Amino acid sequence: DDIVDAFVSPLPRWIGVLMNVRNKIVSLAGLKTGNNTHGIVRPDKCVPGNKLGFFIVYDRTDNEVILGENDKHLDFRVSLFLDTHQSNPSKKSIAVTTVVVFNNWMGHVYFFFVKPFHKRIVPAMLRKDFSRF
Repeated sequence: DDIVDAFVSPLPRWIGVLMNVRNKIVSLAGLKTGNNTHGIVRPDKCVPGNKLGFFIVYDRTDNEVILGENDKHLDFRVSLFLDTHQSNPSKKSIAVTTVVVFNNWMGHVYFFFVKPFHKRIVPAMLRKDFSRF
């Protein structure tokens, strides 16, 4: 819960601005705009089926949460995986993996424009302080 909370909230300001611009543009094409509000993730909220900001929780294990969204143009998933190092159990790593499945030509066009931002947004979200974990 703490890792998901740290990852999804608060978003860096510039990402929020980009998301607002994105939402205005894609709403014209009838795509989902999502809910850009973020707050503290409570343990009872980070369960499969619940919505966290613009993410739906698809799966959760002891060390991984899979978030994402489906839309008519594409489906995406984000895996947040917490790994404990065997040689030093007090040391942990966080791995983020994203997967995009295109549902039609509009998904390819959309992601062509989004991909350069995506490559900057995910690392920016990982620059937060995860040292408490």
